[in-house]
Amino acid sequence: MKKILIEGGAKLLGEVTVSGAKNSVLPLIAATLLAEGVSCIDDSPWLSDVDCMCRVLESLGASTCFDNGTLTVNTRNLSSSEPPGELVRKMRASFIVMGPLLARTGRVCMSLPGGCAIGARPIDLHLKGFEAMGARISIDHGFIEASTPHLFGSRIYLDFPSVGATENIMMAASLADGLTIIENAAMEPEIIDLANLLNVMGAHIRGAGTNTVRIEGVEKLQPARHTVIPDRIEAGSFLAMAAATGGELIVNNVLAEHLQPVTAKLQEAGCFMEIGYDSIHILGPDKLEPLDVKTLPYPGFPTDMQAQFMAMLACCRGASTITETVFENRFMHADELMKMGADIEIDGNCAIVNGVSRLKGAQVNATDLRAGAAMVIAAQMAKGVTEIGCIEHIERGYEDFVTKLEKIGTRVKLVDV
Repeated sequence: MKKILIEGGAKLLGEVTVSGAKNSVLPLIAATLLAEGVSCIDDSPWLSDVDCMCRVLESLGASTCFDNGTLTVNTRNLSSSEPPGELVRKMRASFIVMGPLLARTGRVCMSLPGGCAIGARPIDLHLKGFEAMGARISIDHGFIEASTPHLFGSRIYLDFPSVGATENIMMAASLADGLTIIENAAMEPEIIDLANLLNVMGAHIRGAGTNTVRIEGVEKLQPARHTVIPDRIEAGSFLAMAAATGGELIVNNVLAEHLQPVTAKLQEAGCFMEIGYDSIHILGPDKLEPLDVKTLPYPGFPTDMQAQFMAMLACCRGASTITETVFENRFMHADELMKMGADIEIDGNCAIVNGVSRLKGAQVNATDLRAGAAMVIAAQMAKGVTEIGCIEHIERGYEDFVTKLEKIGTRVKLVDV
């Protein structure tokens, strides 16, 4: 077990380079299952979640190799369509292999997925899509089995624009017979990134990034090489740190159009922002202005930035309101922030953050991935030393996090306990 110790009070200063997107690379890795042969994913971050996804593929007979930011996957010798339950239950995103396996092998059996405890996040939309394409689904004793001699194109309406369901159905439909139309599809940049890879592999996908995606199935896909988009949530996390500490950062390797809901709120809070071609320069004010924030599916404010903004607003001039509409159980970090002196009132899916003059160092835990980033932000605002436990959550989504924090002036230590 490891912990992160942070002594607060330093204004962040310097430059930081964002890694490839964690939320994009996982479905990209799964997509390599659709083609027989060797695919390469460049600018891949090396995270515990990426390692877990690689082990899922290796359990199926694939081989993986990570070298200097490039992940190479060889799927020539698949020998199984039953990923081990201990891996699937460890990481929810592993469920994204179901669509590719079903399309390539005609059968898949896997455990119900695990992951961060931030809400139910049901998989029924995934299964609804597979059934519409002709798959037979059975669920028994915590396992799901799907089988079909052949997938057929279908018109699928998603009751909620689920990112995972859109990705899973899109991959399965790439090898289905005929046209599949996904309506009320998720529009996140990671959907476009996946569609770009699939099209390079030979798929025929149009409309990715809109609420209607059309996939004309093909008989076979080919291995390909692809570069992951930058991680907009990591970029947003560093921007929130600069804002919270009154610091000045240049955040490199960003696609600013992916961050518009975040940068707009930071400007509203009083930050100076200068948007470059692939960088964002931010200067935080001495004291942030309060905000009203409501999470929504893309292009709305991302739920993955809600915890970081709650921490950032803990010492603003007045009262801020945060409304969470995507996940019903994503305020667990509020209790950890209150251990540090934050004044937060929770009422259902709404949080009122009353700004205090200063936070104080305390022993806290990262209750999930983004809550971990929130604790790091709060620790940098606090007087004294904050000890952050359960950092395995942070390691799931932030590459070389402590090293990056050190380079921009955070007084941070990684310690074994």
